[in-house]
Amino acid sequence: MRRTAPAEERERPDAHPANGRREPLRTEFTFELPRGYVDEAGVVHYTGVMRLATARDELVPLRDDRVRENSAYLSVVLISRVVTRIGTIDDIHPGIIEDLFASDLAFLQDFYRRINAEGHTRAAVSCPACKEEFAVNLAGGRLGES
Repeated sequence: MRRTAPAEERERPDAHPANGRREPLRTEFTFELPRGYVDEAGVVHYTGVMRLATARDELVPLRDDRVRENSAYLSVVLISRVVTRIGTIDDIHPGIIEDLFASDLAFLQDFYRRINAEGHTRAAVSCPACKEEFAVNLAGGRLGES
């Protein structure tokens, strides 16, 4: 009889073979919006959490009438399903996502793609001056912060 290894023991595509250790499966990723969500009281919320998408998350929006009328609305509905918190707001719905600045929506769309397709929030970059290559974490702080 074959035994399936527990999730933490299975081979993972995002494991780091250089050190031989496997990373545990992450299902939630924190982020920091470039501009921030401004709520009804005028409070700006920068940080948030996005979870990994399920097949259902990608299928359900296709039945939404707003998406059927305007396919561009798909990303609004999809992002509203996987973002679990922005600042102190944990009731995320399409109306919240609609009220984001365009740059923040674009950031979340890219963040969604990275964590769901690539499995991480790191991007390879190189210094324009010295050409040294290194990785940056896209979920990190705002511009100018370290």
